[in-house]
Amino acid sequence: MPYGSCGAQGTSAAVEAFGACPEQNRWPRNRRGVQAAGMATGFGGEVATYYARHRRGYPPEVLDALAAVFRLGGDDTVVDLGCGTAQLSLPLAARVGAVIGIDPEPDMLAIARRTALDQGIGNATWVLGSDGDVPALSRLLGRGRVGALTVAVAIHFMDRDTLFEAARPLLRPGGGIAVVTNGETLWTQDAEWSRALRGCLERMLGHPVTARCQTDEDGRRRNREALVRAGYRYEETSVRYDAPLTVDDMVGGVFSAMSAERLPTDQQRERFAAELRDALGGRTEVTESVRVWLQCGVRDEG
Repeated sequence: MPYGSCGAQGTSAAVEAFGACPEQNRWPRNRRGVQAAGMATGFGGEVATYYARHRRGYPPEVLDALAAVFRLGGDDTVVDLGCGTAQLSLPLAARVGAVIGIDPEPDMLAIARRTALDQGIGNATWVLGSDGDVPALSRLLGRGRVGALTVAVAIHFMDRDTLFEAARPLLRPGGGIAVVTNGETLWTQDAEWSRALRGCLERMLGHPVTARCQTDEDGRRRNREALVRAGYRYEETSVRYDAPLTVDDMVGGVFSAMSAERLPTDQQRERFAAELRDALGGRTEVTESVRVWLQCGVRDEG
């Protein structure tokens, strides 16, 4: 699944199997509100494997846009926060001096590291952590040393206002924050195949499926307003394209969004896949229209 929408857009165990996606359902935190290192998020085990195999990455135009807005080059370091299995981190590594991928799920980072090694990418570093670790990262790297901090399909786990303010000392002038929304959730799109997927998913779960995980205009509004409140100059762009989407990737995208303890049994997963194929009239592949949103906050010089 080379690039395009990424299944559930980063939904978590707290989504309660796609019923809703409340903003307070962030990564597990300690009593001070900080993500505790080593605390799993539910994206481990088979879920991490589904995530790596079935969530799309990004077309070159997205990387071009990020490089242009922040003037990224070979001397820059980029922090990819909530990096998952490195769908954005590794393409970025080819365009900058170094990438630091941060995620609270050890299994995600293990896959990201293994993929980087397999691809011969040596300028990526993997860190167990979350948005709560950004202030410490700033002290570690030094002020004004990072060209961009990216958050791809993970912002709904984070405290935007706290994160955007904490990131300012980390960023060099002209650098900034990019919140990337990689298409719509698979089950909420205005397409026949998406409605079929939602129907099968609702029958499997036994309740309506409404989660959008802030991939809609309301989510983008929250990002925009928070970036402006934090004092960034706001820029927005998007990239559109059509891409093939297989039934296997629909199924894998759904299961990549469930916590490991909520995954259906093997038999239930097989039954869901068979029902979806029947609902699609035996088709094994459809065309998905994807729109990747890039919401950027630039730290102006001065």
